[in-house]
Amino acid sequence: MSRTLPETLTVPELDVLSPMLNREGEVWTADFQGLTLRTALQPIYSISHKRIVGYEALIRAYDPDNAAVLPIHLFQLPTSNAENLLLDRLCRYLHIRNYSGIEDQLNWLFLNVSPGAVTSGHQADSFFGQLLKKTGLPPHRIVMEIVEQPTDDAARLRDTVAYYKELGCLTAIDDFGAGHSNFERIWNLSPDIVKLDRTLLTRATEDHKARQILNGIVSLLHQSGCLVLLEGVETRDQAMIAIDAGVDFVQGFYFRRPSTDFGQLSQAPTDFDHLLQEYKVRNQITLDPTLQLVEFFRGYFESAIARLCNGADMHSACLELLNHPAASRCYLADDKGVQIEDTLVSDTIARRMDPRFKPLESTSRADWYRQQYLRQALAQPENLQVTAPYLCVTGAYMCVTLSLGYYHHGRLRVLCCDILANSPEPVFSPD
Repeated sequence: MSRTLPETLTVPELDVLSPMLNREGEVWTADFQGLTLRTALQPIYSISHKRIVGYEALIRAYDPDNAAVLPIHLFQLPTSNAENLLLDRLCRYLHIRNYSGIEDQLNWLFLNVSPGAVTSGHQADSFFGQLLKKTGLPPHRIVMEIVEQPTDDAARLRDTVAYYKELGCLTAIDDFGAGHSNFERIWNLSPDIVKLDRTLLTRATEDHKARQILNGIVSLLHQSGCLVLLEGVETRDQAMIAIDAGVDFVQGFYFRRPSTDFGQLSQAPTDFDHLLQEYKVRNQITLDPTLQLVEFFRGYFESAIARLCNGADMHSACLELLNHPAASRCYLADDKGVQIEDTLVSDTIARRMDPRFKPLESTSRADWYRQQYLRQALAQPENLQVTAPYLCVTGAYMCVTLSLGYYHHGRLRVLCCDILANSPEPVFSPD
């Protein structure tokens, strides 16, 4: 049976939508413009919990010959805002009907709703609240996904998101990182969960720099108070990238495809024990060179500091350290983090200096107190500190900084040395 929304009705209520649903055994379907709509669910996994914590509800449409109709074609059928709203609410009604009937009484149901749909209705219509009450599904088990796309009414979108939160639902931004995405939407809507678009993952798969950007985005979102879900995980390598990025949840074909067979979903096999064990092995391998770096350069630092304490100038004291092919710069800071004299630059880095960054080269009286390696060296004198690779502000290249606090005439100083993160020559000698 095909139904369309009467022209005089702008807000489809339950009594309009209910006749459009049909029960087929334990499963509900819906009719829309001659098509049969079904619910497909795709599991969402918590990496730390190593299990399913939710399901995204996706719509599947079939024509009278039971041939699949692409979702994009389904959502092109409405010819008015009223019909768009009808289809959006019909899909959510169908999904909640199906989900409230399955055995899982714990995990979340992720429901998609576009900004266009939520801003077409009125927060006061209480449709969604009525729907939850009718089906008996607790609102705290619902995650409302707002698709990342422009909207002409950001204020109403914000009010509608607030309405879902007042109901007791969680909210999520979907497809973050694609197209027009920006953090202003995060700040304005304060979602509980942010779903990263799979384009971020595909770029991170192909480009190490993109992988670092992905890790940074995840860190920023966590600092904003959002849990992070990475969708579109299709391979084992991508699963490892997701784990390394620090995301909370994953979703994708690698773990489980969407299915209309709800009985099989809870039995979806997981690979997290093996994935996490592989991550631990890889992570330990990553840490070892850092530990080796400290041990390898400790003697260089102790010799340089001994010479400084005996009255040698910086150039003489640090000559041996700077002659190492991986060393790029040496500099000295006082107990306030302010640099003493200018930076000594190795011959290696001098030959590779990019003239475009010449305004950044002189660092006399620069204040490095904001840098963690400086604060750690001041807090723990005599202990050689080492950073993770980061972008050096004086040359815009990746480096690792070693720093060692020491006392000279009763005053605390810090000797620092930048080591090229991508040195053209091996840091450690073959023997």
